[in-house]
Amino acid sequence: QVQLVESGGGVVQAGGSLRLSCAASGRTFSTYAVGWFRQAPGKEREFVGAIIKSGSSTYYADSMKDLFTISRDNAKNAVYLQMDSLKPDDTAVYYCAADPILHTLVVATTHKDSNPEVWGHGTLVTVSS
Repeated sequence: QVQLVESGGGVVQAGGSLRLSCAASGRTFSTYAVGWFRQAPGKEREFVGAIIKSGSSTYYADSMKDLFTISRDNAKNAVYLQMDSLKPDDTAVYYCAADPILHTLVVATTHKDSNPEVWGHGTLVTVSS
């Protein structure tokens, strides 16, 4: 089974950028779609976006598509989340998750029976004003 570890979080000023990484172990990483999620203090976890197994297509939550970019490098067993023009409201713990089925990731926060196979432990992003 794939295991996921996020990195790249930290403190950034409003308007700045960060690139998060999701490193995967396991030789079957390329058979998984990968999604990014975030959970702000006191709020529910929300879907940010996801990338298909090959990396040739991505899907974003409507509110995220103009600010966040997801990419992957299967040779390096990694998926990335590029975040630009960050705002204090982007402060959250960011998680990556993997599942063989993209739809499972897309609806993971809206359908209680949709549970991605693997979750990382998260990385904290703090955007200061």
